[in-house]
Amino acid sequence: MEKQKNESTVQLPLNTRTKQSTLQKMLRDKWMYVLVMPGVLYFLIFKILPMWGVLLAFQNYSPFLGFWGSEWVAFEHFQRFFSDPDFLRLMRNTLLLAIYDLIFFFPAPILLALMLNEIRLSIYKRTIQTLVYVPHFMSWVIIASISYVFLTTSGGIVNELVERFTGSQISFLSHPDWFRPMIIGQIIWKESGWGTVIFLAALAGVSQEQYEAAIVDGAGRFRRMWHVTLPALRSTIVILLILRLGNFLDQGFQQIYLMTNSLNRDVADVFDTYVYFMGITQGAFSYSTAVGLFKAVVGIVLIFGANHLAKRFGQGGIF
Repeated sequence: MEKQKNESTVQLPLNTRTKQSTLQKMLRDKWMYVLVMPGVLYFLIFKILPMWGVLLAFQNYSPFLGFWGSEWVAFEHFQRFFSDPDFLRLMRNTLLLAIYDLIFFFPAPILLALMLNEIRLSIYKRTIQTLVYVPHFMSWVIIASISYVFLTTSGGIVNELVERFTGSQISFLSHPDWFRPMIIGQIIWKESGWGTVIFLAALAGVSQEQYEAAIVDGAGRFRRMWHVTLPALRSTIVILLILRLGNFLDQGFQQIYLMTNSLNRDVADVFDTYVYFMGITQGAFSYSTAVGLFKAVVGIVLIFGANHLAKRFGQGGIF
């Protein structure tokens, strides 16, 4: 008993000192907490607090009855969604776009960053960076309008060139076979430049002594890129890949909706547009919430799975 009393009398001052030291650190770094507060409030207000809305997926929500007055139906909407004939078509369209995105778009900022890193003339490098950053700040409405002007069969620049060389035009905007390449091409053109920001920041931390040592060893430009530059980007690539898998089924509503028409709808319908049509135009709030929750669960599973594989292969992961 006396030993336990002594341990408790020693433990209390230790806890008190720990709390005091934590408080002192917070007071010392108070301006850092003030700086991060807007970001924390943003996620709390717009990301975390609205998450209670996923409960709509488990009830027949009616705006007239309200949230608490609506009937709870458990997994009825999920059963309806998985048994819907449109489910396989939506899954196929979404998965194909997601796979094409990973294969063609994800490496594009890496390759562009590697090429920009090899430019030695500062003015030329900054000019190119500015030009490739500009499309990121354009809205998808502008991107869709530019695509229409270039690809339409009624005086489009691209189709005029195609007709001049082949004697016929191609229905880029309406033919189902051209929908996915057009979507991926738009994403690459719009976002590749902005995606290089993180990779160029990672490359800025690479010591020039490593390049100099490689030159002394007789390594050419390609060898230096392969053995020095790419290993410096490895951890950044892994982290961004894991985060990208979290949005694997999110193909973006605006872009798909703007480029969809009656002729390519069979390949253009994805989960994002399906949620819009079911939830907004038809008022199936609970059903569309169930579809969105399904996408979120898939994203969480992919994040945890990719993070586990990254650690198995010796990478840090995100947690």
